[in-house]
Amino acid sequence: MRAFAALYRALDETTSTAAKVRLLAGWLGTVPPRDAAWAVHFLIGRRPKRLVRLPLLRAWAAEAAGVPPWLFDESYQAVGDLAETVALLMPGTREGDEAPLAEWVERRLLPLAGADLATQRATLLHAWRTLGRDECLVWNKLITGAFRVGLSDGLVVRALARHLGRPEATIAHRLMGPWDPADDFLARLAADDAPQAPHRPYPFCLAHPLDMPPAELGAPDAWVAEWKWDGIRAQLVRRAGRSWLWSRGEELLDGRFPEVETAATRLPDGTVLDGELLPWRDGPLPFAALQRRVGRTRLTPALLREVPVVLVAYDLLESGGADLRDRPLAERRARLAALLAAEGAGSPLRLSPLVPGDTWAARAAARDAARTGGAEGLMLKRAASPYHAGRRRGDWWKWKVDPYTMDAVLVAAQPGRGRRAGLFTDYTFGVWDGDALVPVAKAYSGLTDAEIRAVDAFVRRHTVDRYGPVRAVAPELVFELAFEGIQRSTRHRSGLAVRFPRIARWRTDKPAAEADTLATLRALVPGAERAS
Repeated sequence: MRAFAALYRALDETTSTAAKVRLLAGWLGTVPPRDAAWAVHFLIGRRPKRLVRLPLLRAWAAEAAGVPPWLFDESYQAVGDLAETVALLMPGTREGDEAPLAEWVERRLLPLAGADLATQRATLLHAWRTLGRDECLVWNKLITGAFRVGLSDGLVVRALARHLGRPEATIAHRLMGPWDPADDFLARLAADDAPQAPHRPYPFCLAHPLDMPPAELGAPDAWVAEWKWDGIRAQLVRRAGRSWLWSRGEELLDGRFPEVETAATRLPDGTVLDGELLPWRDGPLPFAALQRRVGRTRLTPALLREVPVVLVAYDLLESGGADLRDRPLAERRARLAALLAAEGAGSPLRLSPLVPGDTWAARAAARDAARTGGAEGLMLKRAASPYHAGRRRGDWWKWKVDPYTMDAVLVAAQPGRGRRAGLFTDYTFGVWDGDALVPVAKAYSGLTDAEIRAVDAFVRRHTVDRYGPVRAVAPELVFELAFEGIQRSTRHRSGLAVRFPRIARWRTDKPAAEADTLATLRALVPGAERAS
């Protein structure tokens, strides 16, 4: 554990991506293979689910630190991170613990999930007494499910490839899907003849936001234009007579979308499709409809009828068991079109249509009208491009429509977490409904550090009420918020839900009385004009 804690601190303190790769690659060669495998497991984001209920953890931590609960809570508010708060309050030891990471994980961490409360308490108290402060911080982040460090999956892949002497593409593919760090994983990862698990998806190819005029990309006919859908990115894998549906987050979606899985049985073995899961009835439905399906463990016949789902496929990654990712996109798409040609109009498997237009002006016009067809804009893909692993600049771009905007009034704020602990950085905004301000959005990003400090000072001077850590403030500050979509919602007091809100700018030129109204936002809801 001591070695992993030292790695965590070193990675956290390093900003250079090249230095992080060198650091991790070197570290992997100095520790036992099982420790290295568990480290990779955590560094690529495979955190264990929260193993101990947080109220119990906080109570036991206060007890172990010898502080009253109120002082623990005040410390937590000041620090902004539960794992760090506990680590700072514990006396710890200067020597730390010599047990390897694998032992801590396999014999102490993972058994917490099925342990009774007495065993959980004893395990945590023992760890807090014996671990040094850096080790205690890592341990706390693991047990709370909050472990993360500034290291992308791509950098971990580069470091592993350097350490094992294998191609990055091979490492990236073999890391996909479930695997057990305790099962001699690094040796199998490096083997020349490692067997292909039939369920394993490919690393997803990701796009960069277009940050230049499209004309700078060159001739339009060198690029394929598709709609940028607002759904769940997924790969459909058909191998060994079975089907697997994977999300971009490497979550297996078995049983969530039975209509797609049933349609997959018509695909030949050795087929992998990349596409977007969308709620669909005569066209895409709002993303809010898809959310009704995502969190359900039981899908009723009524829900399946109300929210049918399709996989709109835009790439063919494997055909007949052959990996096609190195082939040009134009070839892969032609083969995909031939594969799906037999699917009827009502099939849950359908080809994502190309966007017409032989000039950039025509494509810009299509992009501006994307919302009318339920899309977020365009995807621009070089026709000759391979299917990369991860996000590589140059071949795939997302060209989204300009966001919606509204002018809203700051009505409440609460302290942030981590680096922003101690500052009011989490904001609630409202718009006018008659003479009252109704909350419509929360936003946490978009301000400079200087603006954050100015808003923090305003909140402290103009607090009118308190609700735990939340402070209601005098309605004076106006901000322009950008957001990607808006839908009706019975879960929100305003009756509306906005998608991906963020602060675009501080409207110091506008008084609160001139902020937008609820009626203005209602008019932005898709179908509002038809309904009126």
